[in-house]
Amino acid sequence: MNMQNDNRYKILFVCLGNICRSSSAEGVMRHLVQKAGREKEFEIDSAGILSYHRGELPDPRMRAHAIRRGYELTHRSRPVTTEDFYRFDLIIGMDDRNIDDLKERAPSPEEWKKIRRMTDYCTRFTHAGHVPDPYYGGAEGFEYVLDLLEDACAGLLTSLVPGS
Repeated sequence: MNMQNDNRYKILFVCLGNICRSSSAEGVMRHLVQKAGREKEFEIDSAGILSYHRGELPDPRMRAHAIRRGYELTHRSRPVTTEDFYRFDLIIGMDDRNIDDLKERAPSPEEWKKIRRMTDYCTRFTHAGHVPDPYYGGAEGFEYVLDLLEDACAGLLTSLVPGS
């Protein structure tokens, strides 16, 4: 599945601007992978559909909520590129709009099988159909996003590494 001589499993998290949801998913997943002592097995990154926030750190409110849970979000926003569809094994969108945008940007329908929805990996929040954008909401929105991402990232890691 990997295009390079690199055995790492490559995961890209995607949301609209890459400053709240996908950058947090990257931070949560990195934390879980490190905690499991499996950093060498994964490459984890995030990107946005839009390039509006290119080069920016995650939203300060998101960083503040994340740090309280032990996640330091240092990723700089970047847009999704065509190369991402060849480089990554799994491209995970936060909502249906992200999924549609990713399918539209994919170089061919062949890459569609790499595209998944974040909440498909939830094991506790199984009712959640998407990870909502907390940008225009209050503190509870950021906390809910982190709850969903912690659940989904744990489910994702378990699905990739049975028995972990």
